[in-house]
Amino acid sequence: MVAAESQSIDDNDRQTQLLRGALDMCLLALLAREPAHGYELVRRMEAAGFGAISYGTIYPLLTRMRRLGLVAHEQQVSPTGPPRKVYALTGSGRTHLDAWQKQWNRFTDTVDAVLCPLDHTPTRS
Repeated sequence: MVAAESQSIDDNDRQTQLLRGALDMCLLALLAREPAHGYELVRRMEAAGFGAISYGTIYPLLTRMRRLGLVAHEQQVSPTGPPRKVYALTGSGRTHLDAWQKQWNRFTDTVDAVLCPLDHTPTRS
């Protein structure tokens, strides 16, 4: 049982590290499709298969991306409570997203080449 728990912890840590390197790019991609408030972005990330992502992760990142000029926000009336900030991609955000997607594709192609070589000949130990 300890080995299974250790594997689960290792898997969760690995997933967290991978997400950390791609979260800003994923949020920009979601905002490129449609502006959204933070709660909606958390829901979209979960629906995309990323699992539970906390608001404490999303909101500071949105604030950082706003300061960098990658996203802008506007207050919109909420039908069920106080006004909410709805975030949208800026022109600079679109430029960064395009560049980051190209960089990501090169990176994943490189990792794939290492993990899945074209020559599937078994290695000898």
